Amino acid sequence: MKQVIGVRFRKAGKVYYFSPKDIELSIGDAVIVETARGVEYGKVVLPLREIDETTLPSPVKDIIAKATAEDEKQNKKNRQSEKEAFTICLEKIKKHKLPMKLIDVNYTFDLSKIIFYFTAENRVDFRELVKDLASVFRTRIELRQIGVRDEAKLVGGYSTCGRELCCHAVLGDFQPVSIKMAKQQNLSLNPAKISGICGRLMCCLKFEHEESCDKECCGNCLELPSEDPTVSEDDLKELED
Repeated sequence: MKQVIGVRFRKAGKVYYFSPKDIELSIGDAVIVETARGVEYGKVVLPLREIDETTLPSPVKDIIAKATAEDEKQNKKNRQSEKEAFTICLEKIKKHKLPMKLIDVNYTFDLSKIIFYFTAENRVDFRELVKDLASVFRTRIELRQIGVRDEAKLVGGYSTCGRELCCHAVLGDFQPVSIKMAKQQNLSLNPAKISGICGRLMCCLKFEHEESCDKECCGNCLELPSEDPTVSEDDLKELED
């Protein structure tokens, strides 16, 4: 068994486990850790607990240190630098006439890398863009293409229920959502009513499915016909991710 704490780097981001060693930490404390991307600034979201190491996807790294006031200032400075980098990257994308949409920018805490997240309908040859950005920022540049669900998670917004998007507010990881979940809940299978702003099935279908589905269900409830005869199964399948 390994003693670990859970650390998150973004609002509603994935939780990663680290060993606190002999550092006393509480929920809400800021910490400096080493990740695959580089040194990062995060916050403790899960208290000390014991976990079987064999269930973890990779070896648990140690917390480097509890963040200081200076680290907090550096983190705020990095967030401001990201806004400036976003503007510069937009200009470079326009200059190179690339068919891509810039979504977000993220600096590692130690400024060893800057990551630009974007969406595009097809693969984009951004080699010249990377060279251009590297000449401006003088650090490692990574351009990462993401999907529409990831875009919604990063950008945020409000759903048709009037509440903040689940993926942006509370979901650490995306869970598979299927048309069968909507059928089981006897919902209208009109795509406009069961898809989110990302154009995919709403994440909350998963929540309601877990609450309402009887574990002894025979499965017949999953074969309910669509309430809208103009909607084909192919149309519905396109909503699944």
